[in-house]
Amino acid sequence: MKPIWIVDDDQSIRFVLEKALLRENLPTRSFVNPREVLQALDAAGEDGGPQVLVSDIRMPGGSGLDLLTKVKEKLPGLPVIIMTAFSDLDSAVSAFQGGAFEYLPKPFDLPKAVELIRRAVEESQREEVAEERMAAAPEMLGQAPAMQDVFRAIGRLSQSNVTVLITGESGSGKELVARALHKHSLRANGPFVAINTAAIPKDLLESELFGHERGAFTGAQTMRRGRFEQADGGTLFLDEIGDMPFDLQTRLLRVLSDGSFYRVGGHSAVKANVRVIAATHQDLEQRVREGGFREDLFHRLNVIRLRLPRLTDRREDIPMLTRHFLQQSAKQLGVDPKRISDAAVAKLGQFSYPGNVRQLENICHWLTVMAPAQMIEEKDLPPEVLASAASVAQPVAVATGGGVGGEVSRGSQPLAAGSTDRLPDQPIVVPGLPSASAGGGGVGVDDAWEHGLEVEAHELLASGRHDVWDALTRRFESKLILAALASTRGRRIEAAQKLGIGRNTITRKIQELGLE
Repeated sequence: MKPIWIVDDDQSIRFVLEKALLRENLPTRSFVNPREVLQALDAAGEDGGPQVLVSDIRMPGGSGLDLLTKVKEKLPGLPVIIMTAFSDLDSAVSAFQGGAFEYLPKPFDLPKAVELIRRAVEESQREEVAEERMAAAPEMLGQAPAMQDVFRAIGRLSQSNVTVLITGESGSGKELVARALHKHSLRANGPFVAINTAAIPKDLLESELFGHERGAFTGAQTMRRGRFEQADGGTLFLDEIGDMPFDLQTRLLRVLSDGSFYRVGGHSAVKANVRVIAATHQDLEQRVREGGFREDLFHRLNVIRLRLPRLTDRREDIPMLTRHFLQQSAKQLGVDPKRISDAAVAKLGQFSYPGNVRQLENICHWLTVMAPAQMIEEKDLPPEVLASAASVAQPVAVATGGGVGGEVSRGSQPLAAGSTDRLPDQPIVVPGLPSASAGGGGVGVDDAWEHGLEVEAHELLASGRHDVWDALTRRFESKLILAALASTRGRRIEAAQKLGIGRNTITRKIQELGLE
């Protein structure tokens, strides 16, 4: 990880922050004045800059606000925290107009300061992941007539700031279309900010969207800019808009009407010049009829609608997408790309893809990790793909291991994650594990891998070995980390977050287990 840069002429402040961050395994680099920072930035270049910049507001060698402006010109995505005495509070608040991440009043509580810096680090890492995705993502692929219609619509909308509503099933590529609309618009040089309204608890969503003032609620130690302010001059992508709470829909309607809003706990209107692109997999007209979605907001969002086709409506694109995703998976995992036979491609073309393009992408990641040879044959395909072609009554497919599918499905109908609803007498198929009907006493999906582990442990113990714990732990950790890396296309930060471990931990484990 890049270091945290600390800028303060007070040696005691620098010392205290350095020691506190060192205890949290966060590297630091300290500076006495803004001039030294700018010189270090010029010498380091963009890749050698800081992860987060923490700067005092008043120093003999220059102003922290001037430094903020100059740093943002060089590194617009860098989180900058401004430290300030209470007498400078008005100046610090104005720093948000220059793009500061937060301000830190002096004297500060050290644990809260470290918590704020860690939050800025996480934000910086999320930005790095987003930039990595943008850099790696090619123009959208598709020769099918339905996709050509989408491409033409993006081209027609490139010079417009009109609000767009993107509809389509989960995994059909709605965010990719939103990013393309931004990339080809007049706002391309501005920020692209995405938020999944269904993934954030209702109590936090208002603050995420509109920001909050200090003291607005318990835990609001500092003022925070919301996603609308972060997207000023650019594009805000509201994914799964159909799940937005009804009371917040009223606030969103006002922003779309006049571009102004109030932070939580605020009394002054904030203006934001933002283009809104919304997306949903739901039938919003039905949601309006049921009273779950405001009709006036629906009409405000539904200025231009782009309907994305299901993957099964563009099957002619499956061979091209498959080879592209295999190339991408190999590049991200640092291995040679695998080839795929025509018979295997034909079998993939017959699958129902309840998870659409995302499911095909996950299958290709799984094949990159699990297929035994460089040429992928029909027999190497995931069990649920083979089973769907072999049986008229398709079994329930469960995505595990390498992250295949990403949904639990019955035929072409997705089930909710964690659902225990099953068709009677149909087997559970899990990649890499024996099926419930494959003998072994009918081991189910919940305990199949545990049964296999127990059998292996008994065999090793019976052989007289004295390193059973280490041997099995290494194999378990290796499979777990490889599966997580496959599901995140090789991005370690995301893989660590999915596993619930730290970035340093996953890096150390990769080295210890020889997975480089």
